[in-house]
Amino acid sequence: MKCVDVIRVWLDQPWVALIVVAALAWLLSLAVHRVAAVLLSRWVRRRELARDLFEQSRGPMRLLVPLLLFGLLVQTLPANDAAHGGGVIGELVLIGVMLALTWMAVRAIGALERAAVRRHPVDIDDNVHNRKVLTQVRLLCRTGMVVVMIVGVAGMLMSIPAVRQFGASLMASAGLAGLALGLAARPVLTNIIAGLQIAMTQPISLDDCVMIEGELGYIEEITGTYVVVRIWDERRLVVPINYFIEHPIANWTRTNPGLISTVFLWFDYGIPLEPLRQELQRICEKAPEWDRKTCILQMCEAAEHSVKIRVLVSAVGMPAWWDLGCRVREGLIDFVQRQYPQYLPTMRARLQSAPEGAPQVSVS
Repeated sequence: MKCVDVIRVWLDQPWVALIVVAALAWLLSLAVHRVAAVLLSRWVRRRELARDLFEQSRGPMRLLVPLLLFGLLVQTLPANDAAHGGGVIGELVLIGVMLALTWMAVRAIGALERAAVRRHPVDIDDNVHNRKVLTQVRLLCRTGMVVVMIVGVAGMLMSIPAVRQFGASLMASAGLAGLALGLAARPVLTNIIAGLQIAMTQPISLDDCVMIEGELGYIEEITGTYVVVRIWDERRLVVPINYFIEHPIANWTRTNPGLISTVFLWFDYGIPLEPLRQELQRICEKAPEWDRKTCILQMCEAAEHSVKIRVLVSAVGMPAWWDLGCRVREGLIDFVQRQYPQYLPTMRARLQSAPEGAPQVSVS
């Protein structure tokens, strides 16, 4: 009787059969995951990219494998059981498979981006090439993620006949709504296109030193829609990515991370320049920020009461550029105060006695 009762429940209750099939698919998927983990873990151990792809695909595979096994096992049910709610179940399985595949594609793109970051570090002295490569990779990966998600969502919606018919009737009967949607999406599309332009032409790269909106900072992050600029005082300036296509910006390190710091000093006409040049060379030799390329002292202007001295020194990176300029300014002023205090800027005036008969002016 027990076997007869079980067979009767199997035949008379289709949903019981579907539940049993779902449980069996889940158990089989656990076995598949265990075997795959044992076989692939050794193979990907010495392959960084394969290991990243394997780790990132674990989550999507936990959804994809049970769905595929469930879809195959449902086909083994009797015709009446498979037909009972088969349309709804088939649509749900198809949507789940598309969701898992979209999730897996996004995770795979992220793994490729991380592999590129490892192979092109930016914490080295000559990192111009690496920064350009990372900028292209990140922009293309972010754009690819957006495209994959859009295609995945569109595929899931198109797999549902009711939604597909509703969308077709909406586009046919409400052209203005479609026009409004296009206008609303224009900023998003503009940013995506601008991101692709930046990835190809590269007016900016990661870790570039730029002057934007009167602020000097580093390009810290580039996404598909905006750019984060780290200001020198640790503030963050978030700028739409199309801004860098439509407006001029000052990029100080686009082709070379080296920067030249300019220091201006004013002294009396009698200041000797050669001791100043020797002191400047000594200061630069002792400065850890100096890159040993530029160390120049020139008299660039002669005003009415003083001469203007321009000092050019070079460093790599904005922090070193700023610190070296301050170090040189402090060192030269201290040297003049100690060795040539008489040549500090002074105001000269000639006192002339008042002519006879002129009224006397008293100052209290």
